[in-house]
Amino acid sequence: QVQVVESGGGLVQAGGSLRLSCAASGSTFSSNGIDWYRAAPGKQRELVASISSGGSTNYAETVRGRFTISRDNAKNTVYLQMNSLKPEDSAVYYCKVRYLGDLGYWGQGTQVTVSS
Repeated sequence: QVQVVESGGGLVQAGGSLRLSCAASGSTFSSNGIDWYRAAPGKQRELVASISSGGSTNYAETVRGRFTISRDNAKNTVYLQMNSLKPEDSAVYYCKVRYLGDLGYWGQGTQVTVSS
């Protein structure tokens, strides 16, 4: 069984920064692609950033240039560095550890609130 735990969320003022962490146990982490999603009330869940097992990254247009996804396979952890935060970035952020196509293990999420 794979456990996925997100952390690092919180309350920050607009323009500030946060770094989210996604720690996974029970899997061959280095061979998994990892996604960060976010879900805000009244909005569709959004894929924010992805990183492949080889380190290739992709970003949603809404966060490109402000967010950076990275991974530390030695620590079984993926990070999402979020800079220049905006109120519209407020959401619950979820990490997904992919294991078969788009299927993956999800964490419980971490709340990010950006005040204006």
